Amino acid sequence: MCSMKDTYTDKVRVRAHKQGGQCEREESSVLVSPWPFSASVSPLRAKEIKIKLGTLLQKPDPAADLVIPYNEKPEKPAKTQKPSPEEALQWCGSLDKLLQSSYGLASFKSFLKSEFSEENLEFWMACEDFKKTTSAAKMAEKAKKIYEEFIQAEAPKEVNIDHFTKDITVKNLVEPSLSSFDVAQKRVHALMEKDSLPRFVRSEFYQEFMK
Repeated sequence: MCSMKDTYTDKVRVRAHKQGGQCEREESSVLVSPWPFSASVSPLRAKEIKIKLGTLLQKPDPAADLVIPYNEKPEKPAKTQKPSPEEALQWCGSLDKLLQSSYGLASFKSFLKSEFSEENLEFWMACEDFKKTTSAAKMAEKAKKIYEEFIQAEAPKEVNIDHFTKDITVKNLVEPSLSSFDVAQKRVHALMEKDSLPRFVRSEFYQEFMK
């Protein structure tokens, strides 16, 4: 009878054929398991692989050579054209379309300032800017500023929201997130659409777009 036993090392496989007291030694390469390292990989081999990985991570990004140099004099964006009467007519039934127009937004803001009631629009705009924030530190800073300027009692530009909405907003600010002001912003949006928009449509500010 002939028995065969394989013993694995890191780089060497020893095959012993027990037959008549004779043994054969056979060397061949052996596959090393991928990351994470298996227990069968020797510390020396693991160190070699880690060094290779470290070298790869330190290699410069080939894409860096493709970076286009910064243009010191960027081209000026094309000037936005004044909306046509047909476009302005759509604002009558949609505050969102009005706010999406740079001309419409500027005119609406001027109208509200003439009535000393621009705080709702400014709050809405501050919320839009807040939702674009990516830094947690900057988010907390902006949240504090918006709260102190528009939400807290006796704020310089306190918006007209109910106590329920205010309480939810305050709770959301314990751990600021991009949605912290969503409830209050929707409430203010509804107020502007119901009260401010109809007055704007009847004003001379809006009528200028209908000529």
